Amino acid sequence: DVLNTPANTTLCPQVLFFGFGWLFFMRQLFKDYEVRQYVVQVVFSITFAFSCTMFELIIFEILGVLSSTSRYFHWKLNLYVILLVLIFVVPFYIGYFVVSNIRLCKQRLLFSCVVWFTFMYFFWKLGDPFPILSPKHGILSIEQLISRVGVIGVTLMALLSGFGAVNCPYTYMSYFLRNVTDSDILALERRLLQTMDMIVSKKKRIAMTRRQMYQRGEEQNKQTGFWGMIKSVTSSPSGSENLSLIQQEVDALEELSRQLFLETVDLQATKERIEYSKTFQGKYFNFLGYFFSIYCVWKIFMATINIVFDRVGKTDPVTRGIEITVNYLGIQFDVKFWSQHISFILVGIIIVTSIRGLLITLTKFFYAISSSKSSNVIVLVLAQIMGMYFVSSVLLMRMSMPLEYRTIVTEVLGELQFNFYHRWFDVIFLISIKRLFQTFPLILIGTFSRLMLKKFYKCVKSMTS
Repeated sequence: DVLNTPANTTLCPQVLFFGFGWLFFMRQLFKDYEVRQYVVQVVFSITFAFSCTMFELIIFEILGVLSSTSRYFHWKLNLYVILLVLIFVVPFYIGYFVVSNIRLCKQRLLFSCVVWFTFMYFFWKLGDPFPILSPKHGILSIEQLISRVGVIGVTLMALLSGFGAVNCPYTYMSYFLRNVTDSDILALERRLLQTMDMIVSKKKRIAMTRRQMYQRGEEQNKQTGFWGMIKSVTSSPSGSENLSLIQQEVDALEELSRQLFLETVDLQATKERIEYSKTFQGKYFNFLGYFFSIYCVWKIFMATINIVFDRVGKTDPVTRGIEITVNYLGIQFDVKFWSQHISFILVGIIIVTSIRGLLITLTKFFYAISSSKSSNVIVLVLAQIMGMYFVSSVLLMRMSMPLEYRTIVTEVLGELQFNFYHRWFDVIFLISIKRLFQTFPLILIGTFSRLMLKKFYKCVKSMTS
């Protein structure tokens, strides 16, 4: 049955996923760099293709595409390939390109193997403190690999989810936007130009003073005799005593100009967000901001309940929600039929948003830290993060599927301690929420300080005028 399966059912989507990963690499990540190592591009595209194929197999599971034997075969094949890439291929090439950037290392292959063995040691020791799988599995079983990848991936998912829970309302909701007018921006730009003019004038003054000091020094060198020596020792060039004071003023003005420039950029960005919030799309995202705020509060509440009461859901949320609604209203309803279709839509939304959100995050992260020398290493690290993230998404998404559809997923992933991963996600999610709530007040304090600086400047200007 496996051999007679039409290969194009899974192969064609994989080719499309590979092509999309290739285009994303060329058009987004490496659009400002020259591609010199095509192996990096191939590894990134393969990781993306097989990661998306796992989501495709989940949809096949719900829709009943292919036979159960064929789906099981493709699940196994896909998992073996993605684990081979994540644990053997990507770490080895990361070590290879790190060693290649060090010019003193001539034995690149040898040191690359040393880096890979170091990674494998820490990767294997990672599973010791966690109850992640049944003790009866052998050391070379697939469960040993998935369990450790799951710990890293679930941690990344929880951190990103915590960041999104705090940042999403602040980004989308117009409620958090301060009122900014064109006059505010023009006033700040005038202050910036005045500060730059003061810096230029003071630097000109420093340059002229140094030139006068140099010319007078040349004249004094031409004078000879006893009185010339006495004069050169006892006299100092005019204005030299103020040179250090003027330089301190220039340094202070340059720091002020940097703050004013950042404030100007911030005001312009806020003004653009205000204009965007008045459009139809902006109102739509504002509504999404309120919706996600409620969802994030509910997520925090449920994560707290799960940790306090040591609770893990047994039924998928769609089926549970339909059962509660039907029992409350007392109507006749085919729960199994509608839970299948609604679960398909929900899983599809989760898949699309997960892929889109991760790609956006990877792009921002790459542009923030990449350079011409480190770009290959960073892309491989992002491929490693992406693969572990998607494997862990499948591991956690299993709970969102109805019971009859998670059978093959459970068989393929093996006898893992699934409840541990859900609890671990809740713990890391709440920790990240707490840390971010401690960080955001600092951002607000910084904004408040800039506003106070603006008011102080106005007061000084009114007093001196």
